Amino acid sequence: AAEAAAELSQALARPLSLLQQSDCGRTARLRALEDIRAQLQGRPLPGAVLQDVFAARLLRPLSRCLAGDAAERCRELALELLRHGLSHGERPCEALPVLLPVLAQRLCPPQGAEPSEELRLGLVQLLGLLLQRCGASMAPYLGDIARVLQATLLDHYAEVRRESCSCAVACARAMPEHFHMQSESLIKPLMQTISHQHYRVRVDVIQATGAVIQFGNGKSVDDVLSHLAQRLFDEIPKVRHAVTTVIGEWLLHLRDRYSYFHKLIPLLLGSFTDEIPENMKLAWTYWEKTGLQWEKENEEDLKDKMDFSVSPSHYPKGETRPGLGCRELVSRNLSKILPGLCHDMTDWVESTRIKASQLLYTLLLHAEDHITQHMELLLRTLYQACSDEESEVVKNSVKAAELIGTFVSPKVSLKLITPAFEQTPKASCVMVLAAVIRGSPKGILQPHVTQLGNTLSQAGVCQRSEEVFYMEQLLYCIQALIEVCQEDCKEISLHLMKVLVTIMAIPSSQDLKEKVEITMSSLAEVQQLESFHCLYKQHIIQLLEWVSVSCEGWTCYSAEVLQFEVITTHSGPVIGEALDDFILVLKTCLQPNRDPQMRLKLFTVLSQLLQKASETINSQGLFPSYLETVIKDILAPNLQWHAGRTAAAIRATAVLCLWALIHCEMLSPKEILKVKDELMPQVIASMDEDSKITRLMACRIVDVLLKVCGRQFDVDKFKNTYTEVLKRLDDASCDVRLAAAHTLANWFKCLKDSDVKSSMEGHVEFLYQELLVHLDDPDENLQKAVLEVLKEGSILYPDLLVREIEGVVHKHQTPVYCNQLLHHIQSAKESA
Repeated sequence: AAEAAAELSQALARPLSLLQQSDCGRTARLRALEDIRAQLQGRPLPGAVLQDVFAARLLRPLSRCLAGDAAERCRELALELLRHGLSHGERPCEALPVLLPVLAQRLCPPQGAEPSEELRLGLVQLLGLLLQRCGASMAPYLGDIARVLQATLLDHYAEVRRESCSCAVACARAMPEHFHMQSESLIKPLMQTISHQHYRVRVDVIQATGAVIQFGNGKSVDDVLSHLAQRLFDEIPKVRHAVTTVIGEWLLHLRDRYSYFHKLIPLLLGSFTDEIPENMKLAWTYWEKTGLQWEKENEEDLKDKMDFSVSPSHYPKGETRPGLGCRELVSRNLSKILPGLCHDMTDWVESTRIKASQLLYTLLLHAEDHITQHMELLLRTLYQACSDEESEVVKNSVKAAELIGTFVSPKVSLKLITPAFEQTPKASCVMVLAAVIRGSPKGILQPHVTQLGNTLSQAGVCQRSEEVFYMEQLLYCIQALIEVCQEDCKEISLHLMKVLVTIMAIPSSQDLKEKVEITMSSLAEVQQLESFHCLYKQHIIQLLEWVSVSCEGWTCYSAEVLQFEVITTHSGPVIGEALDDFILVLKTCLQPNRDPQMRLKLFTVLSQLLQKASETINSQGLFPSYLETVIKDILAPNLQWHAGRTAAAIRATAVLCLWALIHCEMLSPKEILKVKDELMPQVIASMDEDSKITRLMACRIVDVLLKVCGRQFDVDKFKNTYTEVLKRLDDASCDVRLAAAHTLANWFKCLKDSDVKSSMEGHVEFLYQELLVHLDDPDENLQKAVLEVLKEGSILYPDLLVREIEGVVHKHQTPVYCNQLLHHIQSAKESA
């Protein structure tokens, strides 16, 4: 070995001599370094020989070259030779006093002057090699190493930063007894680099941070937590994986971990909802290990719970119950975690709110009945979170609220939730209540069903808003009650029906109405009823009494008007069993002195019901006994003329209702005779309305009245009737003109059999004259209709009509109808 060392020293003498000359040029220095490299790498050398030569002859010249040579290539070769010597030498620690000052000189500001990125990387790699080979022997130089790393962790070259992170990890592991004295100095540069644009740098920084704190000063945890938490939102899965690993290791091995459980647990549990399954599995693995370790360390405290623990009978579907240690860790730290978490759930950053809402669910799943002591804070937070714009936040908050129902006694939760309804209930409050109900076990919720029914059916709750979203949440609340309580809902069936009727009453989409109908069917089903109509049958009297209590003060803005409409139109044939209350409400509200818009609404309801009377108000055949009241006290007063469009619309609807009564034959001839005196003047007046449909219906109604009781008319009634009907032959509507012609035909029939026929000759003559004019109407259908009217009227005074025809036939553009009429009269005479 001595001979080999002497031979190598002799071979290196000339290049070393050249290298140490002060006036040696760049080319000569470069050649000398290449010669040294050839001698070292060209022959196999034992480690002891290389160590002796390297320490005695090469270390200092190469270090001087690395520290001050102006030529980058020379510095590069010097670095390569130093690395070779340290890698293969037996005692690399002997180089530390020489090399570390050189590294500090080239890498540390302000004198740090290495311009080459590749050389800076090589220098840091050299530091890493020293840490690897020397280990704890570098403890005396820890300050210098820390200064170097503080600089290189912020280097502009990403690879230098990565290598610096590896050095920081190696340094922490190599000298754990001493590292804590310098660990804090590395935290600031690490945190400045943790958001680097290259994800590999971020991963390395996170791993380095984990080692620096685990083997250094644990107090630095507070300085890095916010940065690590931010990295849980990193878009690169490997970065989030690194954070999860670091936090998991700290929870298992950090010396002061008990002091930081409340800060570390949220970060690890936050990875439970990572979108990458591998990251989720890693978090669960670390969490289970942490729980088992803590359980083992605190075995004495948990002895009773371990021996006598009973699994809850009601547990969220699809969830696995965490171990005892995990549950205890969360329960004991929940009071410290919740305030900050609840604050994050209202953060302005959307991703923070989503992550916080996911974490809240996980924490509550672990805390179980320990949730109870935090209910006020939780509810305040959930009310706000459930009105969030982001659907994911709302979804997670609702799931969290369901856990309240699962683990907290309704006696406690409802006592805290229902006061919110006594103030100004918001949709979010109703949403939380619905979720709590969904999560509750049936047996535990049953004693509180009546209280829930009373709360939801209060006017201040179910009539608070016409906002569709609020009503949807109210509907979901009812659905949750039915789903959970099943047959127990029978005792609050009326209360639930009141709420469902109110929801259906608001102006909304058809979709919401269909959902209400499905919910009603569900409520009927849990009570073993065939359909929701059976529900109405069960409660129709109470429902009508409920809405009609204030009917004397109803206006068009009253919610009760809409509720009344739903009850009467949606109950189908059941309304026919409650006509006393139904007619009483109409009679009270349809007086001419009441709000016009409200009367119009109620008349529309009545009109709808009359169109299908046999399926609604007359389903039991009882409606005819109320007809006199309907006509005299409801329809007739509203047929009187009043100024205004609304009043005209009311008259139009009242006429439609009257026609519906006549058309469906509920108003029998006997009933018509009872009410003709009240109806006839108003109906005749209605023939002059602006509404075409009103005029048409009025003509048809007069037509029916003539058929039934026209023969009993006196002269004035005959006169008034034909005068108004004749005007309708000039109507703008073809339908009205044809209806008027048909009515005049019946007028002639009635007059033919009347006792006042002889007194009406002058009027008949006038009527002949007017009808003959209309034989020239542009509408051929009306010409034919008028021809039929004249044929019917010719029976009264045929000779008079012949004279009138002969007087005007030469003026007619279409004399064919006059000739047909003359022929008809002649035929009638011959038949007689």
